[in-house]
Amino acid sequence: MTISPTPTTPSTAGEPRNQDTLLVASLLHLMSHYSAKGDGEPPCVKLASVIERHLCALARLPTIDPVLRATCEQLADQWANVVDARLPALAPARQPLLARFMKTGWVGKGVPVAG
Repeated sequence: MTISPTPTTPSTAGEPRNQDTLLVASLLHLMSHYSAKGDGEPPCVKLASVIERHLCALARLPTIDPVLRATCEQLADQWANVVDARLPALAPARQPLLARFMKTGWVGKGVPVAG
């Protein structure tokens, strides 16, 4: 008995892959690397950010199933929270040098210029 290939069989090496298939595969790969850290090693913020971007890209695909779209959007929000929680606190912004001089006054302000 011979089984003929059907259109639903996986693509061969010569055929291009579907974009959503590649996104899901890369997303699973990234998520497994994020969770496979060594003892005491903190998770990578950059990797979490890339996972979030992949989820957003997958949710924006026009042909994606609505259930998968909603799941990707919810997970993207959760990964965004992970990224925000792990980012270092921003240092207070310093004023430009000229603004600091204008605010405090220049020390040599009252000294006449020799001329």
